[in-house]
Amino acid sequence: MDANEPTMTIPLRTDEHGTILVANTRVTLDSIVNFYLQGESPEDLHRGFPTVPLSDIYAVIAYYLAHRAEVDAYLKRRNDEAERIRQEVEERYPPKVTRADLQARLDARQGKQDAN
Repeated sequence: MDANEPTMTIPLRTDEHGTILVANTRVTLDSIVNFYLQGESPEDLHRGFPTVPLSDIYAVIAYYLAHRAEVDAYLKRRNDEAERIRQEVEERYPPKVTRADLQARLDARQGKQDAN
């Protein structure tokens, strides 16, 4: 065995939009971390993302655990940006049917079913 310290390359890359992706895939760091935090095992993640080698999934999770504060800050920025974009789109293109409209329709449908 070589006397040099072992090194490991973390299989992450950043695309032109600033999104962190896993190695040579289109799977985001967000996806791996969020599913991991929901209790998915690396093996479950590999079944869900078969293009990502299992060893890469373990490496990404290890990176997340070692750099939790930085990754959590990145994920928060991404979520904040997604929320900003969602609000902008909804302001520009307001939905023709509101949530209240949908709830009223559901309530009316359930009322008809209960009457039968």
